[in-house]
Amino acid sequence: MPDAAQRDQFVTVLNWVTTTFPQLTPRFAWNQPMFTDHGTFIIGFSVAKAHFNVALEAAPLDYFREQITAGGDHTTKMLWQINYDGPINYDLLTTAIKYNLTTKKDVTSFWRPKGH
Repeated sequence: MPDAAQRDQFVTVLNWVTTTFPQLTPRFAWNQPMFTDHGTFIIGFSVAKAHFNVALEAAPLDYFREQITAGGDHTTKMLWQINYDGPINYDLLTTAIKYNLTTKKDVTSFWRPKGH
């Protein structure tokens, strides 16, 4: 990331996840930082020119889509996009991570099974 302010914001979010959810295991896969719990995917991040992406999986993204867009962020089919020049909704990030931790507590695969 060539832009220092964007890089700092991205690193701040990653550090926030690590501090707020110390039980999560950070890992780097598919060219992006992500966090897992008991071997299952919880949340991932990637960067773009004007925003960074939050990956939650389809089911939780659909569950939170209205709240994400109501807060001024954008979504795609699979991603929550947070603009570098906008605020970060840490409350909603917390809720989304807790949702994944709760709904995937018994999941043994990396990705959420279909319909789960």
